[in-house]
Amino acid sequence: MLGQPDIRDDSQPVDAVPPEPGLGLGPKVIAAIGSVRQSYLDALPIPTAIVSVRDGAMTVLHYNERYAVSMRVPSDGLLDKPDMATAVCRFAAETDAIEEFDWIDGDEIDGQHYRVRLARLSRLDPGAERVMVSALDRTAEVQTQRSLRAEMTHDSLTGLPNRTAFADAMADAIEAGGTAPDARSGAGLAVLIVDLARFSRVNQCLGSAVGDELIVTVARRLVGTVRSGDMLARIGGNEFAILMRLADVADDAVVAAHRIQAALATPFRLSEMEIRVDCAIGCAMPDERGSLATDLFRNAQFAVKQAKQTGRIELFQAREVNAVRRRFSLETELRRAIENDRLTLAYQPLIDLRTGAVSGFEALARWHDPQRGPIEPGEFIPVAEESGLILPLGRWAIEAAARTLVAWDRTAGRKLPVQVCVNLSAVQIQRDDVSATVEAVQAAHDVAGRMKLELTESCIVADPERAVRVLHALQEQDVRIAIDDFGTGYSSLAYLQKLPIDELKIDRSFITPMLRDRDSLAIVRAVLSLAAALGMSTTAEGVETVELGQTLGALGCTRGQGWYYARPLTPEAAYAYWLARRHNS
Repeated sequence: MLGQPDIRDDSQPVDAVPPEPGLGLGPKVIAAIGSVRQSYLDALPIPTAIVSVRDGAMTVLHYNERYAVSMRVPSDGLLDKPDMATAVCRFAAETDAIEEFDWIDGDEIDGQHYRVRLARLSRLDPGAERVMVSALDRTAEVQTQRSLRAEMTHDSLTGLPNRTAFADAMADAIEAGGTAPDARSGAGLAVLIVDLARFSRVNQCLGSAVGDELIVTVARRLVGTVRSGDMLARIGGNEFAILMRLADVADDAVVAAHRIQAALATPFRLSEMEIRVDCAIGCAMPDERGSLATDLFRNAQFAVKQAKQTGRIELFQAREVNAVRRRFSLETELRRAIENDRLTLAYQPLIDLRTGAVSGFEALARWHDPQRGPIEPGEFIPVAEESGLILPLGRWAIEAAARTLVAWDRTAGRKLPVQVCVNLSAVQIQRDDVSATVEAVQAAHDVAGRMKLELTESCIVADPERAVRVLHALQEQDVRIAIDDFGTGYSSLAYLQKLPIDELKIDRSFITPMLRDRDSLAIVRAVLSLAAALGMSTTAEGVETVELGQTLGALGCTRGQGWYYARPLTPEAAYAYWLARRHNS
């Protein structure tokens, strides 16, 4: 490893006889041999010495100039150290040809670090072993490694430990806790994560220099909130983490979190501005079965994410992460279901309250997973919106609804006078080219004038300007637009007047109780009057009794939808239902 030759006297003729006096050699020969040997040692690039070990005692025979300089010979030589002399004598007593080991002269921080190599030389005296000792000074290398390690494990801005160091500390603390006599794995540990709210706005408005100053100032305040023995680290741009050991873990963790919030509540004065910093704090503790450091850290991150949504200090709850894992699993399975065309559409009739005929159907996505069974739309639609899968799902729904309508036309031998309604998500309005999708579908399937798209008020509020452009483009393609769940969102009368909206669908939360609740009845009357004034038709959702249907018809509602008429039906059953209502109406 050290790159030096293995000097053995039996390979060098000049050294084939012993140099020690008293073995039959004259003084001149002994001096010549010693001179040659010394020249070999002096040629080596590292401190090297040759020693003789006889009866457990060591004698230095020769050493080179580098050894003399680096080891401060004769006052403080390497081989004068008791532990080094012991190592050399032990090696001489064994049979190994070579041995290497690290050795420190002094303490770990300020001492000299060496890589020592012991090599056995051929015997010249049957009663003594000869050993070549070489020492490579690694002090500069060790100090560089220590410096690099410090840089790798500490945040350059605040000087605090970073994410890597924090993860190592968590692993060490859990391992140490697991060996405690009265502790289960990591018992008493808690990890708090502090997330600074709206930190990006400081960078955007005041610049990164002020942002850095804020981080440093926050770090100083946080240092004042932790106890001796706790570990504070900066684990991200605006995130700090604290590892602490507590007696009453849950209660004490909440107390510590409140202490942190109080410390950050006082405004920060930076660049002649007073800045208030809010923070979200999440906390996690190892469970009774023990937790890995990665699990503990992930749980704390989950808790702080919940805290950002609720505005409260959050302790990790296993049932919540289980729900998140199920959602993640659903995302994977939903992607496969869309790719493999495993979803279906069910069709719920829309009944004309004046004539009793079927005026259309609302297409509703259904998913029956082979392993999980039926999965409710209320569960997989939010997953689709969060993951972006709502875009391919929405395109598929428009295409599948058009194909069904064409299939009904073929069965009837003519174009049916019904509309098919497909729901749009706010994500589709914001991120997809809905008008291009509808244009392509209508051109391919000859369903122009019979497609209706339903969207909630949130679709408009999220991006009003884009919503206006999309809805006007759809109007030009003869597509009708309905506002779904009207009255439950943030309605704007200005948008109702400005946008090309054809229909208001009154939410079931107002329809179901209207016969026994005067306020609900008043709201339904008001919506019907508003729609009439704006020239819009209306559909009442959640009609479950004949009395509701009759009352809504008397009030002037255009259509009704609900279990009283029919539950969502397969395409074949929906066509049969239309046929039966047509004959009976």
